[in-house]
Order: sequence, then C-alpha cells, then structure tokens
Amino acid sequence: TWMFVCIHSTARGPAGGGTRMKTYPTPADGLADAMRLSAAMTLKMAATDIPFGGAKAVLAVSALPEGDERRRLLLRYGDLAASLGGNFQTGPDVNTTIADMDVIAERHEHVFCRSKERGGSGDPGPYTARGVFHGIRASAAQVFGTPDLAGRSVLVQGVGDVGARLAEQLAEAASRVLVSDIDTERAKDIADRIGAEVVRAETAIGTDCDIYAPCALGGTLSAETIPQLRCRIVAGSANNQLGEPDDGARLAEAGILYAPDYVINAGGVIHAWGVESLGWDLETVEDRLAGIGTTLTDIYEYAEAEGITTEAAAEQLARSRLVRS
Repeated sequence: TWMFVCIHSTARGPAGGGTRMKTYPTPADGLADAMRLSAAMTLKMAATDIPFGGAKAVLAVSALPEGDERRRLLLRYGDLAASLGGNFQTGPDVNTTIADMDVIAERHEHVFCRSKERGGSGDPGPYTARGVFHGIRASAAQVFGTPDLAGRSVLVQGVGDVGARLAEQLAEAASRVLVSDIDTERAKDIADRIGAEVVRAETAIGTDCDIYAPCALGGTLSAETIPQLRCRIVAGSANNQLGEPDDGARLAEAGILYAPDYVINAGGVIHAWGVESLGWDLETVEDRLAGIGTTLTDIYEYAEAEGITTEAAAEQLARSRLVRS
C-alpha cells in the first residue's frame, strides 16, 4: 500500500479531509487523486465558511483489505497521520467507514466521524445528502423559477450511502426519481423501496431528465460526455465531477446549470467539523445545510452578472475568503 497525505492549505486553520481507500493503475495516479481532492477540500471549507484548511489522504491498495489485514493497514496509517499532529484532521471517504475511523483513532487523535459509541458524530452520509437536497432545490429555483421539486425528474447516478438517502428525500418531495448504479441489485432495491425507476448504468449520462445528480466517483463530466447530457441541471454529491477546468464552460455553453461539487456536497463536513470541533447543535447544523442552497443562489447570481461559469464564481468566493483569513 502507498499512503499519501496531502495538506493543501492551513490558511484558515488545521487541514481537514477524508481518507480514501482505492485501487489505482499506478501509485502516481493515487497521488494525483489525493492532490486534486485536497485542493477541492480547501475550496469546500472556504466556500462554506468552515474555519479549516484542506487536505486529503489516499491509501492506494492493490485490493481492498478485510479483517486483520485491514486493521493492520489502518493502524499503520494512523501512525502516519499522527506524525502530522493537529495539522491533519481526517474522516471517512470512498471505501472507508465509521468502523475504520474508530481504528485509525486508536493511533491518531484528530479523527472525525467515529462511531457515536466512541464519542464521534457517526455517519456523515445523511448530512451530505441533506445538503445536496437543499442545493438541488436552489438550483431548480434558478432554472425553473421555483424550488418545488414535485414532478421534476431527477436521475441519481450512484445510490450508495449518500445517493440512496438523496433519492429518498427526492421521493418524499414527490419528484420523479430515476436511479442508476453499477450494482444493479442495489439500484433495484432502492427503486422498489421508494417507487423509483431504474436506469442502466451505461445509459445514465444520456438519459432525459430535468436534473442529473452524479453521486458516485468523480470525473464523469467531460468533453466526451457533456454533449450526451439531456438535462437542465447537474447537481450531485460526487467529488471532482469535472474532468478538466474547461468542462465548466462546456456545461454553460450547453445551457446546463452546474452546482459546483465542493459547495453542494459540503454537508458531511458541516456536520462533522461543526458538531465535533465547533460545538454546533443539530439545529445549527440544519441551518448551515440549508445555507448551502443560499450559497449556491449567490454563486449563480454572481456568475450570471459577471458572465462567468458557476465553477469560476464559486472559486472566486472561496479564494476571497482565503485571502481574508
């Protein structure tokens, strides 16, 4: 296993970001992923006005470990994280769990989203999903003139921890929910439970819908895939959704409103760092989750006024807060 801890910025406070465990074609690909994700975490913390910097860790494994092998790996990683002291604060990410955070916390003091039995704030997934839901409502208001999602078709691509909860909230809002996942049984299970329609994973990107919500791995929006989109809004929880910076302009040219990922998917960070570090109660957390929608509205209005992409507007907002810190 190659272990990469990338601290991008401590300008606003200690650097925070999740620990991802994944197989990569080469170790260099794992490092590049960690570097991109850490930069996005800096922007996320600043855009949502959380007083921390950005970081990310990647455990580049040859295969996902289990049992004692997994525990040994996490303890070794915990020693590495602990060597950085309070400069690096971490939580769960792709392929890491609340139970994993409990193990890492045996060696590293600054671990968020441990189990509640171990004094942590638990699973951040519901709060990430809640923030995305508020962001989708704000995006709908911008495009359709109302935040009401009743009757709006929303395709949730990836129904894991966050995507499934988002699909549930959309169904409660009387949306026409479409779900897609490479795990066909998982997609069918959530569809049966909430009355959604299943879309095959290979056709998801070109499916006709009002709102496309990518909630799996990033990089799905590119020069190749953007022309295939048949939606008015892209708003989902996946990190690093744009394959390259120019993809923000490609979405705008296609008449598609893009909710910058590090703004709309900040709910888990708001809950974990807010509750565990800033002492927020759940009412304050909910207010800040709803504030994701307000922030997106401000970004959309600024982008329109300045004639720039929503991605550029979000970055300007975040960087202005970095300069003031």
